[in-house]
Amino acid sequence: MNKTRCSWCGDDPLYVTYHDEEWGVPVYNDDKLFEFLILETFQAGLSWITVLRKRENFRIAFDNFNYQKIAKYDDNKFEELMNNVGIIRNKLKIKATITNAIAFMEIKKEFGSFSKYIWRFTNNKPINYNWENLEEIPAKTELSDKLSKDLKKHGFKFVGSTVIYAHMQATGMVNDHITSCFRHKEV
Repeated sequence: MNKTRCSWCGDDPLYVTYHDEEWGVPVYNDDKLFEFLILETFQAGLSWITVLRKRENFRIAFDNFNYQKIAKYDDNKFEELMNNVGIIRNKLKIKATITNAIAFMEIKKEFGSFSKYIWRFTNNKPINYNWENLEEIPAKTELSDKLSKDLKKHGFKFVGSTVIYAHMQATGMVNDHITSCFRHKEV
């Protein structure tokens, strides 16, 4: 049976699986939230499929997205990452990942978990939109502006409003599946 999906995932099997199983599903686990934050940071200015194709390489390179280990990366580890052809080798994004791991731990300390911190921006529940087509879906919103500013105040880097809105979409803080997509009602 053919399923109607958001057209952005096309027919690439990796993209379709990501759309069908992950995108827009509410995430409350800190480790998973951090993983998506790293991936969205590296996605800035690139296509998501580029990052998705390198996801396992990122997982290996960044110690399974372990923010406690990443926060302790030294110059040697930084150079190792800069020379890793399996990931996106952007100096500023790699440095931002290390900085963000430290800031992530500070938020956990202050709020008990990153999940508690970030989900309070949506009153602890997903915001369900009813977009009929992709053109209606914004790249950022007032809420992502607010969250972006707050993250920056807490020391995060590469967390502009567009990056944060993509993070909100990926982690199910907002449901941006179009109404005709079979996932819209499921998530």
